[in-house]
Amino acid sequence: MPDLSLDLALLASTFVTVFLAELGDKTQLAIVTISGTSPRPGAVFAGSSLALVLASLLGAAAGGSLSAVIPTDALQLAAAAGFLVIGLRLILKAGQGTADADAAAAGSGPAVDP
Repeated sequence: MPDLSLDLALLASTFVTVFLAELGDKTQLAIVTISGTSPRPGAVFAGSSLALVLASLLGAAAGGSLSAVIPTDALQLAAAAGFLVIGLRLILKAGQGTADADAAAAGSGPAVDP
């Protein structure tokens, strides 16, 4: 049976990590967009809060279930590798976009068949 006692240090570190990770991400931008087009920002807040709570619940449940089957070190390594791959792909894609923009500015853009 899982320990349900409140660990304030874990609570605080989780709050700070998630809060900082969520600042300026796609979710927040979507909420700003929806709220800007709605006359009811309270409803937008309630809906987005419920969605984030559900997503967090699913993540916590999946993490707890996975850690019962897969060692914690392996889970952390897999998560780190996944983030590394995503980061490298974003960097490569950004570099590719810069190279394409430089080529287009120089007038030697990609050949286009008529």
